[in-house]
Amino acid sequence: MRKLVSIAALAAVITAAPFVYAQTPTSSSAKPAKPAAASKSVATHTTNGTVKSVDATSLVITKAGGKSQDMTFALDPSTQKQGAVEVGSMVTVHYKTEGSTMTATAITAKPAKAAKTSAKK
Repeated sequence: MRKLVSIAALAAVITAAPFVYAQTPTSSSAKPAKPAAASKSVATHTTNGTVKSVDATSLVITKAGGKSQDMTFALDPSTQKQGAVEVGSMVTVHYKTEGSTMTATAITAKPAKAAKTSAKK
């Protein structure tokens, strides 16, 4: 009787084994899921210019050069600011582009240039 029970148990294990292994993915065939952020291309850039306007959610600068060009950046709570970012000040903007949106990640401001006085003595 004991032999019959052992043979039945062995037959059950052998019969169930393919079903158990079919449910468990193997490490060689399982691919890790890519995060959603990695599928979008995020480019980072740096530019300089003079602040044309600024508020809590956006910054507009005018790039210096032969052809002045306005650039608009989105600001968010994680944007790091150094110095007083105000109209007329020179700034360096580090930003990332996601699609057509340029989001400032860090802004470094230099004081606005004072009006030149040409007082000759």
